Amino acid sequence: MFIQLIDFSRFLFGYFKEKALNFGGRFESFKDIIVAILVTKRGKYSQSFLNTSFFFIVASAIIGGPTIAKNNPFVRQVTNARTQNIAIEYDMARDNISTIVSIKPRDKVISYTIREGDTLSSIAKRFGITVNTIKWANDMKNETIQPGKIIKIPPVTGIVHKVKSGETIYSIAKKYHTSAQNIINFPFNEFANDDTFTLKTGQTLYVPNGVIIKKRAPVNYVNPLFASVQAGVHGTSSFIWPTTGIITQYATWYHMAIDIANPSAPPILAADTGTVVYAGCIGYGYGCHVIIDHGNGYKTLYAHLSKIYVSPGQGVNKGVQIGRMGSTGRSTGTHLHFEIRYNNQRLNPLRFLK
Repeated sequence: MFIQLIDFSRFLFGYFKEKALNFGGRFESFKDIIVAILVTKRGKYSQSFLNTSFFFIVASAIIGGPTIAKNNPFVRQVTNARTQNIAIEYDMARDNISTIVSIKPRDKVISYTIREGDTLSSIAKRFGITVNTIKWANDMKNETIQPGKIIKIPPVTGIVHKVKSGETIYSIAKKYHTSAQNIINFPFNEFANDDTFTLKTGQTLYVPNGVIIKKRAPVNYVNPLFASVQAGVHGTSSFIWPTTGIITQYATWYHMAIDIANPSAPPILAADTGTVVYAGCIGYGYGCHVIIDHGNGYKTLYAHLSKIYVSPGQGVNKGVQIGRMGSTGRSTGTHLHFEIRYNNQRLNPLRFLK
């Protein structure tokens, strides 16, 4: 029975195979006939197709043209462009012609002869620099000028510096209280090496926004003898000098404090009676420092100490030793950074010290 089933399957497969081959042969013959007819008549059929297509295109344009034109944004842009063209028409008989001359930035120092009526202020305004820039460039002690005198006019506000042996852009920037980046950014500064910004001895270097600040002569302040004061948490609002030394930096808008330097590192004293609210060290900024709250709105701060003798919560008398001068934190030498604050606002200590 199984053998008969296999024989029948083979017969059935052969039968369908032969039918498929016959059908494929007849299909190929029919296809060849159709292709031959189409090739022969292709000119006639293509012409009819083109005519019909052209007819549909013309009809679509006539029917849909107004709608497309009405809603086409490009048409409105063209109309606006035409309106603008009309608006900028130029009438040579009516309008004047003027030439705009571009201002070329100056790349070097120029000479200027002072005229009658000139002042340093008017000259500075004319050349777009500051009065001090002119004074520094000409080593002038005051603003007195004389007609006929020739002065130097730098190209930019700042300093014109002649490089000395061993100087770098960093040392020059520090000298004139600006950043090295300002010097590098000025396009007319030249360097011996553009990668390392090496300078040549004797070259002229422009220091934009540089300033010359004359240092005040240091003043010696010696602590008076301190009287014994009753301990308490409320101050007297009268402050004594916290140490001995010389003032190396006065109070300014960016440094509202005084720095008192002394290489012998003397003791630091409480400037008034109060309570210690902070006594500790950090690796930056004030370094080791003490803050005393005087209980009347005033606080004092003593920074860069090498030793601290008090602890938070401790009451101290005016004149009591609270530490020793040092150079901790952001410091380059042994000194005391001393602040007086009222309601947490820094004040100039020189207004209060006696």
